[in-house]
Amino acid sequence: MEKELLVYVDGQFYPKSEANISVYDHGLLYGDGVFEGIRAYNGIVFKLKEHIDRLYRSAHTIMLKIPMTKSEMTKAVLETLKKNNLKDAYIRLVVTRGIGDLGLDPRKCPKPTIFIITEPMLQLHSPEVKEKGITTTITWVKRDPVDATTHEIKSLNYLNSILGKIEANNSGVDEAICLNRAGFVCEGVGENIFIVKEGKIFTPPISSGALDGITRTVIMRLAEKLGYIVIEKNITPNELFNADEVFFTGTAVEVTPISEINKRTVGNGKLGPVTKRIMQEFDKITRDPKEGTPIS
Repeated sequence: MEKELLVYVDGQFYPKSEANISVYDHGLLYGDGVFEGIRAYNGIVFKLKEHIDRLYRSAHTIMLKIPMTKSEMTKAVLETLKKNNLKDAYIRLVVTRGIGDLGLDPRKCPKPTIFIITEPMLQLHSPEVKEKGITTTITWVKRDPVDATTHEIKSLNYLNSILGKIEANNSGVDEAICLNRAGFVCEGVGENIFIVKEGKIFTPPISSGALDGITRTVIMRLAEKLGYIVIEKNITPNELFNADEVFFTGTAVEVTPISEINKRTVGNGKLGPVTKRIMQEFDKITRDPKEGTPIS
């Protein structure tokens, strides 16, 4: 019988089937908490420091005091991977406000809940789909503004994204693209977005309400190193439809080309040369020990 994976919960390890949190936890009751999705490639946790830093930034913004140092949190992630003997993995690191009462007052939650789930490598799209590109639709669900439950904060409140994903499912496409309240392109439901036009690369600014993606930053620096001009600017749906190439980036999707938006073919409908080159170079970076933290 295959050994059950272990889950880290508040300093202890439990078999996956026994890992639980309280029904009074405000992460469940109110989506009050923060998280990170992280990947390990061949024994190296890609950009672990950057993910841990962002976790603590998100927590700071919602005034959630994490009862562990960044160093202790890093060790906990690595220990969970070691106990599960995983070298290629998807890691979900979650910090909730903790157990409280049925009111929403965070002061009633004396101790945050911390859990770490590690699973074999997550693959959102097949290699074939990533080669030919995914289909998308622009959803009616607008991104929450930057002065509300903005996606700049990687919080447990993902209802905004889930509604967009439901529309994508109902429309028979792979993914949804979200606009902000001003009507500019923001991001996917769980991905940052880039367009290529006449050899230049454009992406929405963080001020649009998009997540300050770890992979997004890597891709921007990588593209500049490859000689491309990368510009952060507001992007209209019209510019999206008429781009030469469009692609998503993110921890789970890595670099994934988009072939169709609202039934409009992107470029010639095939994997574009710029996207292809970035995909190839990104794959090399994920396996570079200097770009992450070794598990052992």
